[in-house]
Amino acid sequence: MVRTISEILKGKKGKCTPEAEKEFENGEKLPLVEDFYSIQGEGFHAGKPAYFVRLGGCDIGCNWCDTKFAWDRELHPLVDVETIVEKAASCPSRSVVVTGGEPFSYPLDFLCHSLANRGLRLYVETSGAYPLTGEWDWICLSPKRQSPPLQEFYEQANELKVIIEKSSDFEWAEENALKVKCGCALNLQPEWSNFKKILPLIVEYVKKHPHWCVSIQAQRFMKIP
Repeated sequence: MVRTISEILKGKKGKCTPEAEKEFENGEKLPLVEDFYSIQGEGFHAGKPAYFVRLGGCDIGCNWCDTKFAWDRELHPLVDVETIVEKAASCPSRSVVVTGGEPFSYPLDFLCHSLANRGLRLYVETSGAYPLTGEWDWICLSPKRQSPPLQEFYEQANELKVIIEKSSDFEWAEENALKVKCGCALNLQPEWSNFKKILPLIVEYVKKHPHWCVSIQAQRFMKIP
């Protein structure tokens, strides 16, 4: 179930000041899990340097999620967006990847505006389960069966990245591929805990269905964040 901003902000404590709620609702503060400069390891832009901003909070609940530490927003501090922007703008790369958690649990207009004003290109990875906010140079849609994307993400996505855990997920991938716009990059990525079993299936599938590409989590092999 989609929660309101106020419900997310109050969390388990059930308390928040009007000032804090206003800053949160305006997107001036966001729950930051981590931010760091690294190399993109997945999808269409793999191998390129970027500054990563990981936001906390997600109720999609993928059993194979490798960032479960980011699910509970209450575990992560609310940080001023300007602080995040200053660090991102100090890096040689002019690209910022916003990820999570689920980034669109929060309004991201202020974050996008602040980053764009510093001449940064904006990338986001999302399940598409929450309404789209902000303006982005690249949207990577990674759809989840239990919380399917909203239609607006199919219309806006530049990249579709489907995680393959079992053979039946290929059908789910094709269902989503039919909904995205023409020219959207299509990627199939093995679920990491089943990598050795699933990767050969993906390779053979892509050979037979060349509209897809194979995506792997290269950062795991490079041993980088």
